[in-house]
Amino acid sequence: MGHSAIVVILDVRPELLDALSALRNRVDAARFPFPLPGAARARRTREELLAQLDDYLVPRLKAPEAPLLAVVGGSTGAGKSTLVNSLVGRRVSASGVLRPTTRTPVLVCHPEDRAWFIDPRVLPRLARSWAVRQRSRADEDGGDMPESGRPELRLETDDHLPRGLALLDAPDIDSLVTRNCELAAELICAADIWILVTTASRYADAVPWHLLRAAKEYEVTLATVLDRVPHQIADDVSRHYAALLTKAGLGDVPRFTVPELPESAGGGGLLPQTTVASLRAWLEHRAEDPTARQHAARRTVAGTLASLRGRLASLAAASATQHAAALRLARAAEEAYERAAVRIAAAIAAGAPLAGEALTHWQGYPACGPAVLQHALTEELAALLRTETDTADERIREAWRRDRAGAALLEEPTTRPDREGVAVAARIDKGVRRWHRQLTDLARVQAGAGRSSSDRPAADPSDVAALLATALLGGRTGGRPAGERLAEILGAQAALRLREVADLALHDAVVDLMHAERDRRVAPIGGYDVTAGQQSALIAALSALQKES
Repeated sequence: MGHSAIVVILDVRPELLDALSALRNRVDAARFPFPLPGAARARRTREELLAQLDDYLVPRLKAPEAPLLAVVGGSTGAGKSTLVNSLVGRRVSASGVLRPTTRTPVLVCHPEDRAWFIDPRVLPRLARSWAVRQRSRADEDGGDMPESGRPELRLETDDHLPRGLALLDAPDIDSLVTRNCELAAELICAADIWILVTTASRYADAVPWHLLRAAKEYEVTLATVLDRVPHQIADDVSRHYAALLTKAGLGDVPRFTVPELPESAGGGGLLPQTTVASLRAWLEHRAEDPTARQHAARRTVAGTLASLRGRLASLAAASATQHAAALRLARAAEEAYERAAVRIAAAIAAGAPLAGEALTHWQGYPACGPAVLQHALTEELAALLRTETDTADERIREAWRRDRAGAALLEEPTTRPDREGVAVAARIDKGVRRWHRQLTDLARVQAGAGRSSSDRPAADPSDVAALLATALLGGRTGGRPAGERLAEILGAQAALRLREVADLALHDAVVDLMHAERDRRVAPIGGYDVTAGQQSALIAALSALQKES
């Protein structure tokens, strides 16, 4: 039977695909790195959205006539592989008591539908394999990663399946192997039809009901199989399960019951055909009847599109929370270094660098020589800057430790004080030496200008530099007398101009050093890639999609 009617029903416009592509890019760019409330859920939602967009929604909209994909999912030991084998009529997927049995997902389709599933547009994250692989140690450890580095999908064809229908045996949704569990969730998101398999002993467990609620949220085409039901209690279990489904708003979901029988009853690990006949007929009807086929595909596409609004809104909210945390952490660093800059300016104005050996040398100047005095002053200035930087960093750590996002950031190697302390001191010392060279150059130029004047004796550049440094860093104790001696050597106007230029150079040097250190503390926040536009980009992409869908 033809499938052309579904093209009309889905009526896909290029504008809708463009909007989905833009939305997909925004979701892919979104980051939720800080361990804040809702962040883990946002990361899961992001992965689910990418999987649904890449594996289901965009491929289905681009090719409405493609075969329906029915993914058989459920808990460990529910009998998914045996059910798939029995529906096909031969052993295509491993089944048995070893758990988890299904590691590599297996997709079975009609031979004439083979081309659809070779195409990487369908389930693009999975590498393809047509050969049955030998069990290896990697399999036993839960690893099904081929040399390409991508998870593998094994493809099988069988002409017992109707055209237009493919069955996919997914790994256990509750697998202890994390990658298997994640892959199972991705595959279920890629389905036109969800077939949830549970057992008589586990149908009330949390895992199958999580899948059922997700199916209801996305309004997908769903069927549920109650497997391994002892015939003595079949009626009671079926009624109770039906009541639970009705209570959850899923009373119209088709239910199929498979009695508890030896798996080898049909030979080769297959169930008797009578036990799966009703499910097989239901699936064949979905594939072969145009109206049923259209309804299955249309409902799942419409449900997935409708579900985007709520999920993207939750991503946008989580993004806002993440960005607020980034701003909060950055502001704590900025305030700490703003406070450090104020304290440094006050300390220099008070003459704090003219202390210790520097003060002793100044009191004995010029006997000690200008070079010794200059060295002592620059060392005291560097010590002041290191002290205030350490204090600022400790304030930042205290603020970040009180914040969940900040506490996580402090665990990063680049933010640990034991790794950063030596480097900070080295950078400050280098910056102070750079300023001192600038000061010496200014003194040399001014001394040379003085020599060109006939009414004043030549000034020693080293003496001018030493007096200039003392005038800038000495406060009232040494600054005033050093300034007076400069005026005697250079003249009042020349000394004043020199001090103004040198004072501006000192201010710029200190500001540059503090800003550079502040920026280094803030840089790891930027590395988390939580941007201001992330939330607005998600909202804008959703708005564009809503206009086109």
